[in-house]
Amino acid sequence: MNFWSIYQHGFARVAACTGHTVIADPHANAEAVLRHARRCAEEGVAVAVFPELVLCGYSIEDLLLQDALLDQVEEALQEVVAGSAQLLPVLVVGAPLRHRNRIYNCAVIVHRGRVLGVVPKSYPPNYREFYERRQIADGADERGGSIRVGGEAVPFGVDLLFAADDIPGLVLYAEICEDMWVPVPPSAEAALAGATVLVNLSGSPITVGRAEDRKLLCRSASSRCLAAYVYAAAGLGESTTDLSWDGQTMIYENGVLLAETERFPLGDEYAVADVDLDLLRQERQRMGTFDDNRRTHRARTGDFRTVAFELDPPLTDLGLRRRVERFPFVPADPDRLALDCYEAYNIQVEGLQQRLAAIGGPKVVIGVSGGLDSTHALIVAARAMDRAGRPRSDILAFTLPGFATSDHTKDNAHRLMRAIGVTAAELDITPTARLMLKEMGHPFASGEPVYDVTFENVQAGLRTDYLFRLANQRGGIVLGTGDLSELALGWSTYGVGDQMSHYNVNSGVPKTLIQHLIRWVISSGQFDDETSKVLAAILDTEISPELVPGEEMQSTESKIGPYALHDFTLFQVLRYGFRPSKIAFLAWHAWHDREAGAWPPNFPEAKRVAYDLPEIRRWLEVFCRRFFAFAQFKRSAMPNGPKVSAGGSLSPRGDWRAPSDSSARAWLRDLARFDTPETER
Repeated sequence: MNFWSIYQHGFARVAACTGHTVIADPHANAEAVLRHARRCAEEGVAVAVFPELVLCGYSIEDLLLQDALLDQVEEALQEVVAGSAQLLPVLVVGAPLRHRNRIYNCAVIVHRGRVLGVVPKSYPPNYREFYERRQIADGADERGGSIRVGGEAVPFGVDLLFAADDIPGLVLYAEICEDMWVPVPPSAEAALAGATVLVNLSGSPITVGRAEDRKLLCRSASSRCLAAYVYAAAGLGESTTDLSWDGQTMIYENGVLLAETERFPLGDEYAVADVDLDLLRQERQRMGTFDDNRRTHRARTGDFRTVAFELDPPLTDLGLRRRVERFPFVPADPDRLALDCYEAYNIQVEGLQQRLAAIGGPKVVIGVSGGLDSTHALIVAARAMDRAGRPRSDILAFTLPGFATSDHTKDNAHRLMRAIGVTAAELDITPTARLMLKEMGHPFASGEPVYDVTFENVQAGLRTDYLFRLANQRGGIVLGTGDLSELALGWSTYGVGDQMSHYNVNSGVPKTLIQHLIRWVISSGQFDDETSKVLAAILDTEISPELVPGEEMQSTESKIGPYALHDFTLFQVLRYGFRPSKIAFLAWHAWHDREAGAWPPNFPEAKRVAYDLPEIRRWLEVFCRRFFAFAQFKRSAMPNGPKVSAGGSLSPRGDWRAPSDSSARAWLRDLARFDTPETER
């Protein structure tokens, strides 16, 4: 395995190409196709898609019925076939071809000197500006047939899939322009039959608003079909007698735009992206209704023909041509992040409001430490009370200082409770903790500086014990504050500890998102100015359990690793089930250069760090050991709480159901593939 090769990690590079078409000059257009193809080959592209009727031009009307033109199209096609012999990409080229007594608007699939097959356009339009049926035959019922191209019979029909034997999951299907616009596109059936990369050769003329319509359809097709959708439209050079052309190209993957080019280009343009075939396969495996739909339509999807080929891609370092979010739970796009924060916050608020209403409207008991998690849970509780028309004084908030609680965090906790207007109190746990440690015979009780797990858990357990008893006493429920990242790593004290509560609003929120939720609460004016000032001060505080005394603040991340990397891994594991080796590959591309790529808005400059591969590997191993072999028993007994992120939740009643006594060996063996010379660059 070459760790640096995209083709070793389940990706396939695809391109949507457009350029200057020469009307009715097939040889010039063939030369342009090969120019694109050579460029794509140099960049390791597996599939290159060209516009509809690219070898002659889409807008030639009745010239399509001229033998001189059709003869030269066939000659130009053979030039493309011959010129592809030493090139990597599968070329999907538009051409009009004669078959029986008709002319078909075709996608010709060419690879390494041969024609793999020909797919006719299913639905030539004949409305508004379109009059294709005057020259072109409807190909929707062409299945199981063949056509002669260059003196050889090749598969012909709308039932053709093209599968790379040496690239698992790379299964290609072609449709043409209008085929995408009908209620049940041919690509939908093809996806059910196994196609993962759907391509569209388009001649679509541009009118105001049509580009957005195309994007909507491409995005929708990729999302519904759990596929990649590669779209290439005709551009400069097409006839402007009555229409105009914009050369739009784009690549979508499962509803996400991977690449696009500027419209109305003056020369050659192509959108290039690395499609994640593993992601598509995983999504289809998880979404059982996808295959149920295939079974419903088996009469149509069961008789697709598969044409196999060998891609033989380069296994060298080609880079990675797709955006990888550093924080997959936190989009870098400001508008998207604002919407995500609005939805996440209100999911939490509504979840708590409904739970309180369902159990008779008890008070809320919460421990407030001055850290991020308890701060966020408190402001969620405050908003839930507002929505329910109840006073915030029904929130009973307690600071519970221990041996290592700092004045800074305690002061922030008191300032926040005062600003929000809750019923606030302080309960010092140190006397009870000293008594417990003494009765246990712990060395700390004899004056020894022994700060082991027992020392820490005595404090964490007492805090939770007090909160539960206070809830009993005062008619409330304990609101949990632990987040999704802590649940993933098992970073909590089990049972009578911070793992337990009556309801936990943060259980679906990863650590990396919570700080942005608090920033959004400030920027959107959810609370008054004084509250916002306290929230801003809390955002600047180091993440710490504050359980061990000492001059230097105890740092959680120095012990278990950066939450940024752990949340990155958690998303890939929980949402997609990716291998550790692939996660490391993605993490390196996301994190190795602090100057590359976008950061979430308002992310502090001082915290914009980079991680090299050895560090990524180190913390990946920690994650695998803790997530797969240790922490599940805590998750199996976790309290109720709402799912928040599309990345998933860890509830044993929801997204993640796993045994508590499993092994991490399978993941660690995959991780061991790092330990080879190929990871050296």
